[in-house]
Amino acid sequence: MRGSDVREGEILSGVTPNDFVPPDHPIRMIKPLVDSALAHLSPTFSALYAPVGRPSIPPEHLLKAALLIALFSVRSERQFCERLQYDLLFKWFLDLNIMDAPFDPSTFSKNKRRLLEHAVAREFFVTVVEQARQRKLLSEEHFTVDGTLLEAWASLKSIRPKDGGGTPPTGGGRDVSVDFRGERRTNATHASTTDPEARLARKGPHREAKLCFMGHVLMDNRQGLVVDVRVTQATGTAEREAALAMLEEVPGYRRITVGADKGYDTADFVQQCRALGVTPRVARTKHSTLDRRTTRHGGYAWSQRLRKRVEEIFGWMKTIGGGRKLRYRGVARNHFWAEITVTAYNLVRMAKLAPIFA
Repeated sequence: MRGSDVREGEILSGVTPNDFVPPDHPIRMIKPLVDSALAHLSPTFSALYAPVGRPSIPPEHLLKAALLIALFSVRSERQFCERLQYDLLFKWFLDLNIMDAPFDPSTFSKNKRRLLEHAVAREFFVTVVEQARQRKLLSEEHFTVDGTLLEAWASLKSIRPKDGGGTPPTGGGRDVSVDFRGERRTNATHASTTDPEARLARKGPHREAKLCFMGHVLMDNRQGLVVDVRVTQATGTAEREAALAMLEEVPGYRRITVGADKGYDTADFVQQCRALGVTPRVARTKHSTLDRRTTRHGGYAWSQRLRKRVEEIFGWMKTIGGGRKLRYRGVARNHFWAEITVTAYNLVRMAKLAPIFA
């Protein structure tokens, strides 16, 4: 007998989004970690909002939404708000009911600005790292540092001379024509009108230059978790400067080690590391500043093997977290994205490690 495709709507239903999320879904192990971290930050959230007035989107929902955007590779806040209308897993993660209306994209962006101004993403990231520390997932002694170029949300056609000169673009519409023939463009003389904080940079010799920011990560060597992250302008010294800034904030008083690639093998970086009580285990160049005091130990070779795991973090940030081409403008907004993205990465790692260390 052929079934009918006509269905009558149910007037009352006791079904919740929780009934539609599979019991063995990986996100079920992530949600308790997120809820615990947000409960710890509740006093901080209360201080950000006035006691009276029109209720806004709860900050817990904003941070959870930002995590979902990273975890499920959602392109934008607008697409997330559209998907929240029908995706029951998203509603379950945000503790919404089936009939609850989604956020308006403009309201979502305005409320998110408050979190950006008060560095809430940083506190959220630090709280999750502290959870990993309490679970004995961090070594606290051996780290790896590295940086990567992140392509900015700006076209090369937006580059103009800072003094207002140059040949104006021709053509109409969105895809204008710009002729750079015979014109030397440098960060000292030119800047993007779309994102003035982006800088021209290239990954190596004979590679094309792009408008970029620089992302930096400090990884703990025990389980490959991120313990610090930075987004800076793409300058020639940004990697080493950000590395020293992150190493200065490592808690504790014991001597630590840091592994890195050849880009960190400079006299200034090695000397400043030792002044901070950090043993630099960087890859040696032809004219290396390291001597047998560091390289003769077995730990040096061990750090050089483990430091390559940091590329897994950058790969996840670019493929899953949407960092192949950044979707925000300016250092501050992209730094917010980086903190949320590495927080999501840490949560995925911690959820996988939970059965092992249970």
